[in-house]
Amino acid sequence: MALTDEFVDKEIILWQVDAFLASKLVIITAEVFLPVFYKLEITSTHEYLELRFNKHIRLCGTILFIFQTILYTGIVIYAPALALNQVTGFDLWGAIIVTGVVCTFYCTMGGFKAVIWTDVFQVGIMVAGLLSVIIQGAEIQGGISNILNDSYHGGRLNFWDFNPNPLQRYSFWTIIIGGTFTSASIYGINQSQVQRYIACKSRFQAKMSLYINLVGQWTILACTVFCGLAIYSRYHDCDPWTSKKISAPDQLMPYLVLDILRDYPGLPGLFVACVYGGTLSTVSSSINALALVTIEDLIKPHFQSLSEKTLSWLLKGTSVLYGVLCIGMAALASLVGFLLQAAVSIFGVIGGPLLGLFSLGILAPFVNSMGAFVGLTAGFVIALWIGIGAQLYPPLPERTLPLSLVTDGCNITDFHYQGNFTPTTEASFSTSNFQVHSAERTHLMDYWYSLSYMHFSTVGTLVTVLVGIIVSLLTGGRKQSLDDRFLLTKDDFLSNFDFLKRGKLILNPQSYTIEDGGTDNPTFSYTEMYSTNENRKISQPC
Repeated sequence: MALTDEFVDKEIILWQVDAFLASKLVIITAEVFLPVFYKLEITSTHEYLELRFNKHIRLCGTILFIFQTILYTGIVIYAPALALNQVTGFDLWGAIIVTGVVCTFYCTMGGFKAVIWTDVFQVGIMVAGLLSVIIQGAEIQGGISNILNDSYHGGRLNFWDFNPNPLQRYSFWTIIIGGTFTSASIYGINQSQVQRYIACKSRFQAKMSLYINLVGQWTILACTVFCGLAIYSRYHDCDPWTSKKISAPDQLMPYLVLDILRDYPGLPGLFVACVYGGTLSTVSSSINALALVTIEDLIKPHFQSLSEKTLSWLLKGTSVLYGVLCIGMAALASLVGFLLQAAVSIFGVIGGPLLGLFSLGILAPFVNSMGAFVGLTAGFVIALWIGIGAQLYPPLPERTLPLSLVTDGCNITDFHYQGNFTPTTEASFSTSNFQVHSAERTHLMDYWYSLSYMHFSTVGTLVTVLVGIIVSLLTGGRKQSLDDRFLLTKDDFLSNFDFLKRGKLILNPQSYTIEDGGTDNPTFSYTEMYSTNENRKISQPC
């Protein structure tokens, strides 16, 4: 969370459109991607790429996913370590290592079941931590109305920015269009998310889990937005970053916590637990997904004779390996500047082309493997080109539209934490070291590289789809015949209305056909539900 210019403004725009956006994304995921993945009974989403195209396309998808997830997980580990460093004075690099080790440990020992159950408890801690900041912030500022009033007069409540220019960093349309593509690549095809809903007992319950997830999304979003507004209201006349009380915008939230909660023992710790709740959830899911796709996509196809016990040990070993790699990437995360922008950019540059690849397979029956490969390559190269160019030649202020940051109200009596909020760790690592400062800017810099990072995924997806379609049509894609299971069909949509003819369901541990969601998941087991034989062992879903 950051008070700075574009970030607070972005949060308000997000609040404005997220309810609509989240609903649309859930519908896309539940009605387009989930039916195909579920009926194929796949473990790794990249298995679909081999079934639909060939093993080479599957390998490309797997490698891109692994690269994307390691980069993103490094950022996720670094962010809470920074918060812990500022709140407690705990060494930053020590916090990074501890965070990575804890996630790796329980993911390795407990598997996917441990990931799911810890997520259940962590979400409660996350909401409690955010609410503690909101409640105390509202009390100090004189109520929610005063916070909203300060934000309105400070230009942070931006509800009517409908500028369609894709070069503008944040607007209604950049969030709606760019956010849709970015989030669809996360919820629709990313193994870390897909593995959750394809593990459900039935397709109907998998869809329900996605729709229920909306409630959690809206709750977390509302809490984070109000925290951002509380930050601005508290420091609207004395910005801590501009006045050098902190060294990076990402330190604003920990700074606020120590400011308003320092007299309440335990609450700063609750905030740290809140931040770590989100991190542990994401990192554990990512490490589990990385290990899974490595076993399923890279090892099992070449070593099919491996026993289940051997595969289990390999799964644990790869979890440890990826945990170490993600910790290493966290050390590099301090180089990327604004963490939120970096995370979205990663999903845009890599996730966008992957979204285009899966969309071609599911929605376009005439697309062949040649078109898929060329389209994926083109989409990734173009998106990577924009991403690197935007890093080297950042957009000018007229594109990012920074809002004013005031220090007129600063005085010596203002809260100033004497611990770690000094320009030390962050100062030596800055993205400015990688930026090329040129006296003369070209059209390429002012337009192509100035494209909003929210649109990186949009460009990657659209280029992949367009090139894939063109190449497939030129290479005889219409002549191929496909199994309907690999495509989204009208039967997948009509299955949503099967509840109208629902029959009486009889629970038993065998696979059976249910009227409200298709064939029961064969990998799901009813643990301890049917223990008629004492010696019978039923494995836990994982």
